[in-house]
Amino acid sequence: MAVDPQVQALLDMMAAVDTAPLSDATLAPTRESFAMLVAMTAGAGPDVELDGRSIGGPHGEIPLRIYRPRGDVSAPRPIVVFLHGGGWTIGTAEAYDPIAKHIAEGAGAIVVSVDYRLAPEHPFPVPYDECWAALQWVVAHAVELDGDAARVAVMGDSAGGNLSAVLAQRARAEGGPALVLQVLVYPATDFDLDRPSYKENASGYFLERSTMEYFWSCYAGGRVDATDPRLSPLRAADLSGLAPVVVITAELDPLRDEGEAYAEALRGAGVAVEHVRYDGMIHGFFMMPAMIDAGQRALDQTTAALRRAFGTLA
Repeated sequence: MAVDPQVQALLDMMAAVDTAPLSDATLAPTRESFAMLVAMTAGAGPDVELDGRSIGGPHGEIPLRIYRPRGDVSAPRPIVVFLHGGGWTIGTAEAYDPIAKHIAEGAGAIVVSVDYRLAPEHPFPVPYDECWAALQWVVAHAVELDGDAARVAVMGDSAGGNLSAVLAQRARAEGGPALVLQVLVYPATDFDLDRPSYKENASGYFLERSTMEYFWSCYAGGRVDATDPRLSPLRAADLSGLAPVVVITAELDPLRDEGEAYAEALRGAGVAVEHVRYDGMIHGFFMMPAMIDAGQRALDQTTAALRRAFGTLA
């Protein structure tokens, strides 16, 4: 399918900007540029309440951004633990502020966005450890948050989708916390850069194969076995008994095939799966609802799925 016209306009705009390949030397300006891109393409987001706090973690304090829809409520709200994308390397919870606001408003839920430490300064297992600690803290302190510990979901895009998937696997393995849903938006599920979608979409569609090579080298490098399911959730020996899942993929995305392979593997293991591929879309479209209509549709799809899982869909 052809590139969506709105996506093409964005690609043309980015092509006109002279940027150096991502490397340790260009990492700081790339982080700034990524935050600016999200701000430009996501918009301001809905008007919701925002609080910040830090919790103790295995590697130090973990900042959290806590979003609540406005309005009085007579019962505890469901909770979404949100894990941002950016290749474990360039994203931040603050940069994803508009997306977290959309999720809080659309799902009618408290959103706890985890500002985990970034690679390469803090490679695996630091982000994994911190996201797990945050999930445990949220469930243990649900009452303090005015939330419902029995209605907790995990959600993330790209690297955040990877972290959400591995948290869901760990929650099952350790007997909790119980999750009602996992939402995985074009997730990284396998440290394998030789799938057809990596070859078809190697360059020219925002996320490039060379960039993913850099992200993986920052996060895992040669320090650990890349087939470890904590890095590559698709490699887990047993996928049965996991929380129901929504998987979003994009046609023109190097990560397309591994996301779809994970959806199929989960379905084969008896997990309830809702998967939608957005044709003509690139990696990142989900965080661009102010510029790409399909990004808003995908947000609406995921927040409706969250409401169904929480039992609040009108």
